[in-house]
Amino acid sequence: MAHIEVRDDVELDAPTMVEGLPGVGLVGKIAADHLVEEFGMRHYANVHCSTLPRVAVYQEGDATLHPPVRLYADADRDLLVLQSDVPITPDAAREFSDCIGGWFDDDDVFPIYLSGIGREKSDAPPAMYGVGVGDGLSRLDDVEIAVPSETGLVSGPTGALLNDAVEHGRAAVGLIVESDPRFPDPEAARVLITEGIEPLTGIEVSTDDLVDRAEEIRTAKERLAKRMQESSDESSQARPLGMYQ
Repeated sequence: MAHIEVRDDVELDAPTMVEGLPGVGLVGKIAADHLVEEFGMRHYANVHCSTLPRVAVYQEGDATLHPPVRLYADADRDLLVLQSDVPITPDAAREFSDCIGGWFDDDDVFPIYLSGIGREKSDAPPAMYGVGVGDGLSRLDDVEIAVPSETGLVSGPTGALLNDAVEHGRAAVGLIVESDPRFPDPEAARVLITEGIEPLTGIEVSTDDLVDRAEEIRTAKERLAKRMQESSDESSQARPLGMYQ
């Protein structure tokens, strides 16, 4: 049965949740992992869904086993991060969104969803824009995040979560950033943090380490990025829609 297993008693008051599921350029995962590391966030809860991969994960220097999808919390900042170490298949996306979405209502969680849109790299900084549901739209307006410059859609598990927000009228924001379609993209993740997450949450996040360790991060994430390329239908991503599509 799908459920959230809270494992640590953390006092949160209408928290903001940053979603970091693997997708194009791994931008959401890189941003989410950086927040967890930067703030030393506590392992707050585990996400259990029958359609998620039945695997256990462990971290370097720690023998403790964990499920692949977890929530981390920072009580001082009223911040949650949804972290996944595995791709989530299309078959799992709907159950996953149902599992997470119902929990939002119970805990008054405001989600920020992250997605990359594949663009060939250039010298210009990656562009980012925002989309939203309900109160999420006014939050985007308040911090002057750009609106989309083209028609498009968000697919994969992030798309399923955004669809769930639309279906149930839940306030939510989606941040979409231009990202490398072939390799992990720490620069695009930095843009998500500095131009999206920081203004929306009012939380300052140092990204110096993210930039300085860009090559190390790319190397560490390349295996997962390759798996995402081989199974593109599992990948959270935004993509433009042609006029007649």
